[in-house]
Amino acid sequence: MKKILLSLVLALGLMAGAQASGGESIAWDKAPNKTNDLAALQHGAKLFVNHCLNCHSAAYMRYNRLTDIGLTEQQIKDNLLFTTDKVGDTMKSNIDPKLAKEWFGATPPDLTVIARSRAGSGGSGADYLYTYLRTFYRDEAKATGWNNLAFPNVGMPHVLWEMQGVRKPIYEEHEGHGGHATKVFKSWEQVTPGTVSPLEYDQSIGDLVGYLQWMGEPSQNTRVRLGVWVLLFLSCFMVIAWRLNASFWKDIK
Repeated sequence: MKKILLSLVLALGLMAGAQASGGESIAWDKAPNKTNDLAALQHGAKLFVNHCLNCHSAAYMRYNRLTDIGLTEQQIKDNLLFTTDKVGDTMKSNIDPKLAKEWFGATPPDLTVIARSRAGSGGSGADYLYTYLRTFYRDEAKATGWNNLAFPNVGMPHVLWEMQGVRKPIYEEHEGHGGHATKVFKSWEQVTPGTVSPLEYDQSIGDLVGYLQWMGEPSQNTRVRLGVWVLLFLSCFMVIAWRLNASFWKDIK
């Protein structure tokens, strides 16, 4: 538990630093809620393992916990495990933290609770991640060749660029305070197409974000379902207790 709390604090610190240095330049889009969609969660887990786990870890999530989203252990072994991993292992990246810090300017954070750590005035952590993963653009001035509207000057490259293709933001100039012109984001221009359509890419990112949400609290849906049954039981019991009380006191004056 202490390690999970430490991971959450580190993620909060990293994101707060990003907000202080870059600011929130665009409004966050609303992420679809897919935490109850097993097919979407399975696809999100596949995207996470194939694209995120190369640099980021989810050190507090074990592969065999994916059975909770409908996968068998054999499916996990055949489709999601690296050759050296076992189904009971935690989802750790093999990247050297020192090299990662040298390449990206910071050690890639653990993503176990990342969807819970970035809630703010702009929306939930899922909204931030959904916006962030869809607003990369080519920027040759950056070491990685990429920048991001939701996280300006980000050190992470666009690992899903082949799916989305290359885009560039279109800005409008607005007159600000004191007559100074400011650029405001207007729309996107597709420079080169991706391997999937824009709609399919957004759906895939929704699946990935849904998985990140689920991973941050795997028991959340079970807890909510149990809570509904408990409230229903208490409601029924209240009626029974009320009638028993009336029956007990009816002959007492």
